[in-house]
Order: sequence, then C-alpha cells, then structure tokens
Amino acid sequence: MNHSDNEQSISTTVEQSARRLADRADALVFGGRTAYVYNPLQYAWAPHAAYIRTFGNSRKRVLFLGMNPGPWGMAQTGVPFGEITAVRTWLGIDNSVTGPVLQHPKKPIRGFNCTRSEVSGRRLWGLMQERFGSAQDFFADHYVANYCPLIFLEEGGKNLTPDKLPAAEREGLFEICDAHLRELVAFLQPEYVIGVGKFAAARAHAALSIPAAPEDTPVSPVTAATESGIRPLVIDSILHPSPASPLANRGWAPQVSQKLVTLGIWDQI
Repeated sequence: MNHSDNEQSISTTVEQSARRLADRADALVFGGRTAYVYNPLQYAWAPHAAYIRTFGNSRKRVLFLGMNPGPWGMAQTGVPFGEITAVRTWLGIDNSVTGPVLQHPKKPIRGFNCTRSEVSGRRLWGLMQERFGSAQDFFADHYVANYCPLIFLEEGGKNLTPDKLPAAEREGLFEICDAHLRELVAFLQPEYVIGVGKFAAARAHAALSIPAAPEDTPVSPVTAATESGIRPLVIDSILHPSPASPLANRGWAPQVSQKLVTLGIWDQI
C-alpha cells in the first residue's frame, strides 16, 4: 500500500465510524429535561465528512477530545469546536447545512450563514493557528474530535450537557460514544488523548479502561496499549475554553500552552 492509499484507508475508516455513531445516536430516545436534540453528524454531514477526509487521513500523535457540539460551533458547521470564521478561513471548509427538522427558536441552525461566533471554538482554533500557522501543520500530528455527537436543549433553549442527562439515558449514550472513541484511537493511534475539559478526559479514561490520575498529579504516569497494541497511550486534560469558566477568561491560550509543554506534547517557545 502506498502513502496515498494509506491516507485514504485511515480517513475512510474514520468516516465509516462517524457514520455508525451518527446512526446509532439517532436511534436513542431522550426525555426529561431534553426538549430538542440536534445531530450535526446527520444534517451537517457534508462539512463533517470534508473535515475527516482533509484532516483525519493520517496517524496522529495527539487527539484532542471535546464534550459535545456547541450551539454556535459544531451545531452549525459539523466541525468540532467549529467556530464559523475559523472553519471557513483556516480549515477551508464551507459546505451547505440544512439543519434538523425540529429546531428551538432560540438556537436556530443557519449553517455557515449563522452570524453568531462560538467563543470556545474561536479560542481553540485561534491558539492552534497562532502556534502552527497552517491547518496542515497542526493536523500533521494533531486531531480534534468530540466525545458525544449530539447537542441537547431544554424547553427554554438552555444547553443540557451530556453529564446532566438521566442515568439510564447517559448509559445508552455513553456506550455508543465509548465505542466510537475506541475506534478513533485504534485508527489514529495517538500517543496522547487530551480531554478539552475534565468531562472529556474522564470519559476517555472510562472508555479506554485507564484509571484517572489523582488531581494533584501534574503529569499522568498511567499508560495503556491502544487496541492496535502499537503505541502507549497517555490520557490527560486541558482547561476548557468556555467563557463560562472564570479561569479560561484569564488567559486560556497561555495556560493551555504551558500545560501541553509540561506534558511533553509541545516544546517551549
């Protein structure tokens, strides 16, 4: 198999895994506080597939793992942390998005015509652009994915994060998300899985059967084999870039950069 065939093989397996996740997520039923469920892997599949084919076509050293789509990011563009300007101008992705049939009036899906900007995505992709320059240079060794593909909204339009779902609903959701994460790790064979926030890191530990390190341990010493058995895997977390986090609002990029330097993932600049 030549280099281009190998790239196509990796992106094809990642794409097939995402399609399975999308379909399995659609089969789940949610109640309680959940009034609306958006699945951007379905209605925004075109840009998501473009993201996989362009950037998910090689093995990675680092897999960044977010929680689930944001209403003004991936929910609009189909790209993890998909702040519209960053996706269009830095990642070079701009596809048609139709939106789900049922939409909350406060959280409409306008695709790339949405005029709102997601702060989390702007911060994350802004840091990567500042450090690496081109998207191709960043994705040579890194990839960004979300643990859960769905966004949940309450009747009033408030976001409902996956950890706040009823236990029975969480169990079914986490089962399919864990399976997809294990496939991603097997296909991309990263050395590091870095949760963007504590929730994603905890789910990575659970899905990959690696116990979490104590809170006071600066660098997790825990490693385990990937499903391929080729590389050791280290799981840790970085601060989530959400504007709801007071700590993130006090210089998210330098804090995250220093954490990645401490972990030995990035070099000090």
